[in-house]
Amino acid sequence: MKYTKAAKTFEEQADLLLARGMVSERDLLIARLSEVNYYRLSAYWYPFRNPSSDHLQPGTSFETVWDRYIFDRQLRVLVMDAIERAEVSIRTRLVNRFCLQYGAFGHVDRKNLPNLSVDDHRRFMGKIRNEESRSKEAFVKHFHGKYTSETDLPLWIAAELMDFGTLFTLYRGVDASIKQDVAAAYGTSDRVLKSWLNSLNTVRNICAPHARLWNRTFGTPIMIPRKNKHPEWHEPVDITSADRKTFAILSVLRHLIRHVAPQSRWPDRLTHLLEVKLPQIPIAQMGFPNDWENSPIWRNNA
Repeated sequence: MKYTKAAKTFEEQADLLLARGMVSERDLLIARLSEVNYYRLSAYWYPFRNPSSDHLQPGTSFETVWDRYIFDRQLRVLVMDAIERAEVSIRTRLVNRFCLQYGAFGHVDRKNLPNLSVDDHRRFMGKIRNEESRSKEAFVKHFHGKYTSETDLPLWIAAELMDFGTLFTLYRGVDASIKQDVAAAYGTSDRVLKSWLNSLNTVRNICAPHARLWNRTFGTPIMIPRKNKHPEWHEPVDITSADRKTFAILSVLRHLIRHVAPQSRWPDRLTHLLEVKLPQIPIAQMGFPNDWENSPIWRNNA
């Protein structure tokens, strides 16, 4: 099938939306569409579409759509802030533990990353070396200017060039004892932390290009700690019921922030967004249960 749709002016886009039932002042609609791509905004009015046509449900207000867009943008900022804190902390502990056992260049030898295949390790090293060659950081230039016999950076320096995906590969690759030591620092098991890193990498890749997050359903569930060892994840609020929703991601970040930066105001900023700044947003669509604040994961005194 050939794509035949023609580009439309902002005025034409506004008129199309109004014809489909959007309730808004035309001038405001034109102004918003000139700020934010029609296609990007369409994700936020999509839930208001009639199932059998492009028309919207009666009374669909652009103000409601815009509120959800603003909420999502502010939520992504909070999520990225928490992911950065967790990422830096986990990377620091992982790299330090690995280097104490295998030395500065231990990552170059695949036998020290027993859970990576030959191809996985080749890609891992290739990504690090590629980032190194592209880097304009002064510390990279300084190292190679001083240590001319070395072809690779020490892992604790190379780690500063790693993206989240490369960090996840490193965690997957190390032996079980290192995983367990790192995970224990965050009050969880190595299997659970592996799941969390995988999910946070997915979320980071959603947030980085400013894609929709707030009511997304994730393809892979996030692992919740077992009830017999960690009942706080299950009672009185069962977070497993939202293991494919944003609430579970936020709960994991809340847990990690408690270990990484217990003094952080991040939970208060999130609650302020949910309950004060934009309380009209239906957070149940993010997987939030009615009594979510009663969960020990979210209580400030937990």
